[in-house]
Amino acid sequence: MNCMSILKDFQKDEVTQKRDAAIKIGKESFWEYCNRINPEFFKKHRLYQKILCDTMQAIYEKKIINPATGKPYEILVINLPPGFGKSHTAVLFATWAFGQSIKNQVITVSYNQTLSTRFAKSVRDAIEDEEIKDEENYFVVNSFFPSLKIKDGDGSASLWSLEGAYMSYLATSFDGSITGMRGNIGIIDDPIKNAEEAVNERVKEKHWDFYKNTFASRMLEGAMQLIIQTRWATDDLAGMLLNEFPDRCYELRMPALDEEGKSLCEDLYSTENLLQKKATLDEHIWLANYGQEPIDLRGSLYGAGFKTYDVIDPDRFERIIAYTDTADMGADNLCSIIAGVIDKYAYVLDIYYTDEPMEKTEPEVARKHDTYGVRESAIESNNGGRGFARNVEQKLKQLKNKKCQVTWFHQSKNKRTRILVNSSNVTEQVIMPKGWDKKYPEYYKAMMRYQRKGKNDHDDAPDATTGLVEVINGDVKLKRKARVIRRKLLGL
Repeated sequence: MNCMSILKDFQKDEVTQKRDAAIKIGKESFWEYCNRINPEFFKKHRLYQKILCDTMQAIYEKKIINPATGKPYEILVINLPPGFGKSHTAVLFATWAFGQSIKNQVITVSYNQTLSTRFAKSVRDAIEDEEIKDEENYFVVNSFFPSLKIKDGDGSASLWSLEGAYMSYLATSFDGSITGMRGNIGIIDDPIKNAEEAVNERVKEKHWDFYKNTFASRMLEGAMQLIIQTRWATDDLAGMLLNEFPDRCYELRMPALDEEGKSLCEDLYSTENLLQKKATLDEHIWLANYGQEPIDLRGSLYGAGFKTYDVIDPDRFERIIAYTDTADMGADNLCSIIAGVIDKYAYVLDIYYTDEPMEKTEPEVARKHDTYGVRESAIESNNGGRGFARNVEQKLKQLKNKKCQVTWFHQSKNKRTRILVNSSNVTEQVIMPKGWDKKYPEYYKAMMRYQRKGKNDHDDAPDATTGLVEVINGDVKLKRKARVIRRKLLGL
């Protein structure tokens, strides 16, 4: 054997060793796996990609623990701008997970059936891709996990199995179903299409219903869930999960611009390019797509939120008042708020927010007034409110309540103007009970979604809350004559 031949064999062995080492580390690290399979996109200096990949792997391996519960997070909510490779990374993750265990069962959900099929084909095609001989730096899924094979006869793009497994992969959409399979890895990819859907209550309710009643029911105990979504609204799917299951959810949120105004990844989107987009796009579109900030939260009139209290001594109350805005139209809600007042601050004791008919709300408003010891009650008399107020008075008499004084009045000021002008007073003077978002969820949504600009579908909650503050500040005066007449009628 001549020297040249020995040198070639040595070089070949060195190449083989480097390749074997790369394969070994790719099996252990999802980030390295992605970097080897698609080095044109996954680059070492793109640190956000490493954070994304490492976080996905850590959730899969149950290494991120919730300090409050001592249990691993199960749901990973990923909020990244468009074009940062969220879906592509999820496709590769599915293949890497199959390499970790052939027993893994993956269910993916996309916006519609076309996208779900495309996602499924991407996963399947990646597994079936073959190596190119003598290409030392060319890696495919098969390079790392050569035993992964699609089972013969599994022709469906959206439902297939690996050799040695009964059922491995199912792809569906929010219009589809999940039957015949349960998963231990669930991936939901960008359920909301645009800003119009972000404010469409029916679309968001459909997503939430699908998650609760279809997707979650097919997840095995302890299953890992990836929710990949641009943040559009506080009650989009990601928002609902973060609100309903905070102990189970881990949020990875990475806006396009960091705190210093620099691009998250300069060679994907330069800072200059992003600033141009920011100057061009409507603010709410920019914030949702590139800032991962819900559009309804940004434009919310009460976006700063409300102060809360835990326990309050009722003996400190100077007065206990109520303000009720009756349902004007069929689509409106009645909103009745009861609060104890201390130094012009309203400590909310109860909120009755409902679309029930008057035959149910009249006795319930009276009962709540009696239960909480309301002494002064203001009820708007617009559009049938006077009759409502008189009926509440009658119900109070039946409860033998002689202390609650009911005043009805016509609200002549423009509703929206009142709400806007008093917004700072409302957030300053109204103090909510701790956990009010859970205790009064519909009222909470109505308040926090109310937009400073544009059309609002419902204004009953802000209207009644504004009225409560107006009573405290003397802008709505309870009719003294009505009080005197009532006291005489009751023999006081």
